Amino acid sequence: MASLTLHPVNEGVVAVHLASGEPVGHLKRIGGLWKFKAMGYEDGSLVPGGGPLTAQHNRTFAELDAAAIGAALLSGSE
Repeated sequence: MASLTLHPVNEGVVAVHLASGEPVGHLKRIGGLWKFKAMGYEDGSLVPGGGPLTAQHNRTFAELDAAAIGAALLSGSE
């Protein structure tokens, strides 16, 4: 199974990358929860809400747990 890595940007934002290094979104701290914001690229342009994890856009997490978040985003399970 593929995996994801989390890379802190600042106190309220964490970049989410595939194990290959490809960026697939951000986790943003909103209202006490971490909300996933998917992103992708098409013809070299950024597509907010797009990319390989577009079905997971706006999914929320209570804890910033890399293993749990990676498993949930990649499997699509709640």
